[in-house]
Amino acid sequence: MMIYISAFVVIALVIAGMALGAMVQNKPLKGSCGGLNTLGLKENCSICGGNDDACEKEQQRQQFNQGGNGSDLAYDASKR
Repeated sequence: MMIYISAFVVIALVIAGMALGAMVQNKPLKGSCGGLNTLGLKENCSICGGNDDACEKEQQRQQFNQGGNGSDLAYDASKR
């Protein structure tokens, strides 16, 4: 029984570490080399329109409009 508990604790620590790393980096999550690219659906994305840098540019524009304080990290991407 001790092995199961220790395995659960180790996996929970790994998941918590990955979540903490994602929060500290403060970047949008990016996909792998597969996904929409391999299916040919990337061009139909209504948010980025196939441009990988669109989200980053939009975040920079939002921060510039807010004075660069970064307090509001979310926005409605459907209302550009």
